[in-house]
Amino acid sequence: MNTIDYKRIVWLASYPKSGNTWFRAFLANLLRNSNTPADINELEGGPIASSRQLFDEATGLSSADMIPDEIEKLRPLVYEYIAQQSEDVVFHKIHDAYTSTPDGKPLVPESATKAVIYFVRNPLDVAVSFAHHSNLGFDVIVKAMNTNEYAFCNKPSKLHMQLTQRLLTWSNHIISWVDNSNLPLIVIRYEDMKLAPFETFSKAIQFCGLNFNDSQIREAIAKSDFNELMKQEKEKGFREKSPESESFFRKGKIGSWKEELSAELVEIIIKNHFEMMGRFGYLPESK
Repeated sequence: MNTIDYKRIVWLASYPKSGNTWFRAFLANLLRNSNTPADINELEGGPIASSRQLFDEATGLSSADMIPDEIEKLRPLVYEYIAQQSEDVVFHKIHDAYTSTPDGKPLVPESATKAVIYFVRNPLDVAVSFAHHSNLGFDVIVKAMNTNEYAFCNKPSKLHMQLTQRLLTWSNHIISWVDNSNLPLIVIRYEDMKLAPFETFSKAIQFCGLNFNDSQIREAIAKSDFNELMKQEKEKGFREKSPESESFFRKGKIGSWKEELSAELVEIIIKNHFEMMGRFGYLPESK
């Protein structure tokens, strides 16, 4: 008897501010194949895996009435349900680290997973972008990136739009997915997306098993140019922007840390993430 394959979710996984949203804009333009650039408020890879609405609709339960451990135990079942209900490949953005639920099951189930595209970016630039996005001091963000207990949406006094997401440290987030998940996974560096877009985006698309020709890929890249994303946000706003930040698509620049981070904070990041920075080519030349 043949078993039905429900491995239909492609996870767009990343530590925050690592290129995930830019790739989703590219994906929207590629899949829709329209004459005009895709609307940034209708991107692929959503809703985010931690969406409270997604959880509530899939389970038929109110997560507002549940404790975090109860929610975590059900999250893998939510993703299995999504995969079973989908007729084709679906993309879901996720910022959670690859962790286990309180009853020892992987938060992201292999049974629902077709592939993982994992986006990584120089943590020095992540710190700058993350600080501006959150409207918090660089020192606060650097401390968070070095804290293994760091999580999004974990204040019990507030009902967040998203469920709690455990991020771990910047390095451990990478390790959790890239080294420990045992899922079919490709690593995409933000810097390669900037410096060699066609080669990098093409590699990601091929890994997912999608068939698009060179012309389609190049056109989708052009339509998701950073200037186009900034232009759209200025004209009509971006619903994924944090209320605390002035804009989501700010600069997208490689090496902005050189202008904004203090030498002390640079040293702290390098000290805490030396091995992983070396692994992905992010150590400054002097190191």
